[in-house]
Amino acid sequence: MFTFLYRVLCGFFLGLSVFAPGLSGSVIAIIMGVYKRIVDIAANPFKDLKRTIVFCIPLVIGAVLSGVVFILLFDYLFNTYEKATYLLFIGLIAGNLPVIYYEIKEHGFKPVYLAGGAAAFVAALALILAATGISEGSGIEGLTASLPRLASAGFAGGATALVPGMSVSMVLIVFGVYRELIFAAKQILDMNLSYLLPFALFALAAIVGLVLSSRGIKWVFEKIPGLAYTAVFGFMASSILGMVIQSIQLTDTDFNWLMGIIMLALGLGISMLFVVLSRKMEFSGSEDNL
Repeated sequence: MFTFLYRVLCGFFLGLSVFAPGLSGSVIAIIMGVYKRIVDIAANPFKDLKRTIVFCIPLVIGAVLSGVVFILLFDYLFNTYEKATYLLFIGLIAGNLPVIYYEIKEHGFKPVYLAGGAAAFVAALALILAATGISEGSGIEGLTASLPRLASAGFAGGATALVPGMSVSMVLIVFGVYRELIFAAKQILDMNLSYLLPFALFALAAIVGLVLSSRGIKWVFEKIPGLAYTAVFGFMASSILGMVIQSIQLTDTDFNWLMGIIMLALGLGISMLFVVLSRKMEFSGSEDNL
């Protein structure tokens, strides 16, 4: 029973990484001691299927509970403190930059890696600027018109979910679908099932991306970690710049600088807390018993 409840708790915090930009699901999985197991399952989802299902059910329960809580929370924050919420997200991502920089140094930096970091920076910024200029309208019609972007964002989010330092929600912001998905999820919670299809398409694309990329991600971070972490750093730095640009463009007449500074500090504090925890936890094969 304890194992089941602990896995539910793991799922809850993994769900948090989906909704809070800057909180890496892989880092949280390492802290909770389930990272290796999740990578193995993603790489071979049908191997020992019964054991995989038993392991995943409580994770899914926890993730769903987390989703309900944070969908309501972030929907409220966007509707009440829109610009300050962007500062919260900027803090969440910025708090992880020193960690990625440390990983680059630890694994041996080479000047040639700058090309990978620059490419990731430019690609992410181009996606953000393109998404900022897109206005699909509100409601189900706008969301349906965004189906190709939703599928692409889902695939990319799933593909990067196991990348240390990356968060699914950060990818969704880069693709410009984060707010749309929060809105759609809130509508589903309100039993407006017309939003179920686009949300399901996104979820399916994310699963496909996760399964197809798991082995490749594992290989890249084992064989060329310096280049991989440099690319992650470039992507994160570009995400911060993109969110700064988006926040400047917002017209928030109720914005209060004190609230904004508090939210920025809160984001930095939360991300640094998870960083400290990940440093203190030793990742070992003992997680297979969880």
